Amino acid sequence: MTPFDIGAIAIGVLILLILIGMPIGISMLSVSLAGVALIRNETVAVRMMTQVANDSLEEYLFAVVPLFVLMGLLVTVSGVGKDTFDVFQKLLRRVTAGLGVATVFANAVFAAITGISIASATVFSRIAVPEMRRHGYTNRFATGVVAGSSVLGMLIPPSLLMIVYAVLAEQSVGRMFLAGIGPGLLLALAFIVTIFFLASTRRTFVFERGDGAAYADIGLLDIVAKSVPILSLMILVLGGLYRGYLNPTEAGAAGAFGALVIAVLRRSLDRATFWRILVETGQITVSVLFLILAATFFSRMLALSGVPRELAEFFLSGNVGPYGFLVAYILLIVALGCLIDSISIMLIVLPIALPVADAAQFDLVWFGVITVIAVEIGLLTPPFGLSVYTIKSAMDDPGLKVGEIFGGAFPFVLAMLATLAVIVIAPSTATWLARF
Repeated sequence: MTPFDIGAIAIGVLILLILIGMPIGISMLSVSLAGVALIRNETVAVRMMTQVANDSLEEYLFAVVPLFVLMGLLVTVSGVGKDTFDVFQKLLRRVTAGLGVATVFANAVFAAITGISIASATVFSRIAVPEMRRHGYTNRFATGVVAGSSVLGMLIPPSLLMIVYAVLAEQSVGRMFLAGIGPGLLLALAFIVTIFFLASTRRTFVFERGDGAAYADIGLLDIVAKSVPILSLMILVLGGLYRGYLNPTEAGAAGAFGALVIAVLRRSLDRATFWRILVETGQITVSVLFLILAATFFSRMLALSGVPRELAEFFLSGNVGPYGFLVAYILLIVALGCLIDSISIMLIVLPIALPVADAAQFDLVWFGVITVIAVEIGLLTPPFGLSVYTIKSAMDDPGLKVGEIFGGAFPFVLAMLATLAVIVIAPSTATWLARF
């Protein structure tokens, strides 16, 4: 067999192992080790694996992963998400479908300090859905808004997916974060337009009955008090990054410390909770870094086999062309999103796709934004739909059907596809801030 044949077979075996339930990190390491052994020999394979383990995890940059994860978990337990929703509920109470719009705004702001979509889905399914139900919104719409807007957590910085992409693509984490701001705001705007459109053309989709429930009344001082913590964290993290005062790792450390201070001042962090958060941070960090290690080894095995080079030649020298490759890439990611989780998709596809994108002379920062949005669509599509199942689990409502949540999220999937098309047609929407 030629090296190309071995690489192609390795990709097929990897997909098969994942489908039968083997953990993706172990699958990638096993396939990569076997692939290098067949292309070269067992000694080279073992040495390459140990070298990858050393090279891929020793960088100072990787400290950013536990720091941003810790910050997100601390913010989640401190009650900042509820305060953010209360503020926007007050400001938008007279707007048509105002609670839906408030949920999108609150999720966008909450995303700017958590970076994890599942955290947003968990928090707002418990805060926003009961409030919307109380005011006469349908279960389908209320859960759909939360599911749709939760994906902003992986686009608006800081974002765990952006960090993973930056590592795999060897791009600046800071530039990736800045590149996510414009598309994140554009996507939030698309969600708001979708809500207004549904409220004016399909009222039975949005409203079950008239809005007769009383809103919780909070004064100006309460609004200021509830806004200060989250705005302070945003200014600390994003302001430090944007102005160049902090690199991504330092911004993560500052954000984690700020979130800890907020949690302590609010007395929402006892000893047991703090220990649980530290353990969860460690578990998430180890999982992500192990997957990055496996993906790096897989990428080197593929480079050794010549598969990315052959694919680049196929797509770029024939009738398909660069944008034909891009369309096929997006469709593949959306399809995979129906089956496996976001990080797994990126780890499988990017080692193959990045060399082709580089050969096509695509801006890899722009390509990363497209990748993250396409991957996030998978959080809302059946049968996997991780955000949907997270909401179902968090709601603990036997009468709430998973199909109902998927139905409510479908308009927001269309909004994401429209936003993705805009970013493909107008790349500057994703790159203008990253240039600074």
